[in-house]
Amino acid sequence: MTTEENAPVDLSASFKAYDVRGIVGESITADSVRAVAAAFVDVLELAGESVLVGGDMRPSSPEFCQAFAEGAAGRGANVTLLGLISTDELYFASGILNAAGVVFTASHNPAEYNGMKMTRAGAVPLSSETGLAEIRDLAQSYLNDGIPDGTPSGSAGEIGEDDILKQYAQYLRKLVDLSDSRPLKIVVDAGNGMAGMTTPAVLGDTLLPSLPFEIVPLYFELDGTFPNHPANPLEPANLLDLQAAVVAHGADIGLAFDGDADRCFVIDETGAPLSPSAVTALVARREIARAQALGEDHPTVIHNLITSRAVPELITHDGGRAVRTRVGHSFIKATMAAEGAVFGGEHSAHYYFRDFFNADTGMLAAMHVLAALGEQDGTLSDLGREYEPYVSSGEINSQLADVPAAVARVRATYTREGITVDELDGITFTANDGTWWFNLRASNTEPFLRLNAEAVDAVTMADIRDDVLAVVRR
Repeated sequence: MTTEENAPVDLSASFKAYDVRGIVGESITADSVRAVAAAFVDVLELAGESVLVGGDMRPSSPEFCQAFAEGAAGRGANVTLLGLISTDELYFASGILNAAGVVFTASHNPAEYNGMKMTRAGAVPLSSETGLAEIRDLAQSYLNDGIPDGTPSGSAGEIGEDDILKQYAQYLRKLVDLSDSRPLKIVVDAGNGMAGMTTPAVLGDTLLPSLPFEIVPLYFELDGTFPNHPANPLEPANLLDLQAAVVAHGADIGLAFDGDADRCFVIDETGAPLSPSAVTALVARREIARAQALGEDHPTVIHNLITSRAVPELITHDGGRAVRTRVGHSFIKATMAAEGAVFGGEHSAHYYFRDFFNADTGMLAAMHVLAALGEQDGTLSDLGREYEPYVSSGEINSQLADVPAAVARVRATYTREGITVDELDGITFTANDGTWWFNLRASNTEPFLRLNAEAVDAVTMADIRDDVLAVVRR
């Protein structure tokens, strides 16, 4: 009889809407990883096909990579171990090699966490609606009853190794040529995450010829215990070291990456953040112009519903077509593919590129910002001002006992003449005179109700933010 001590892990505790994240030794273990790998191969029918496996710098990642390789090979897949990789390196490898894969990472979560981001061949995303739930359910049965003996293809797969860092760096440099930039001093805070490896490879001279940049490194040592600060640049406290270093070094720009380096945040020369919406608008302008130069009429750009109103306005102004979508990388990627979009941006600093297999890469977005800054003589603060005409609240979380009741209170308060309501993702209220909008959305991964608000000026934004929070937290 199964006892509580040796009961299989409950995978519903770690499988989320579009990835897997859990506490090492509790909701994610080597045994559970092995079962997930077997289910990954079986659900996606990968026996006899290639599967890519890599991991970030977390202490548990090597063990989990090996367990996944064993589970996948045991069901007949041919596994290539990529070693230490960022999440966007997996997407690159999946796209270039047209192979399914997994990267072990918990992104910005604390050291006790790890997880899996999985992709189909060609960097096509997996979500709970497109195979992840089936993988979870089959893996749970394998955990409970054992992984079947034998393989659908009749023989176990092989396990090999490869290093794709140089190819990844070369590919990005072909997409954005930085060789003619004016000299720039760049402070990069890797947060002890994977950007400590990818930044020297892409922007430095460890693998490729040097660029006209002086890079000032902060926390480049790969250390999944995060000894300096959490690798979550979305939290303002985690940007303080970078902001101080940019000013102290007289740098032109600062870049901060999260733990798996798929998100990038930008700091101007004064130490002030450039919002992800401004970065989205800046990169959108460059990608629209490039697509138009190649003869594409009205290039499509995706933005989620929480980005600034300035984003669709600029896209339209520049002759592009703006498409609004839900929050979440699997939804953005699917919409990118369906719409043939050239670029997509999220408020959370995920940036997606058609030329990067519709996948997100913080490094490529950073390179676009560096190119825009380096091709002119002005400061980043001057450049950024053009892309931030409105005032945003940022994301504000409220932990509530009854989220639906709070949303109902807000709906009752703000459903009135002169306000448009839509429910594309959560619920969004927009003043018909264009002076403000706000969105309330329950988190997919944490017990929070998230508020994002924007207005034409700081006073209006503060008023709407405070009024909504008072209703939410009543």
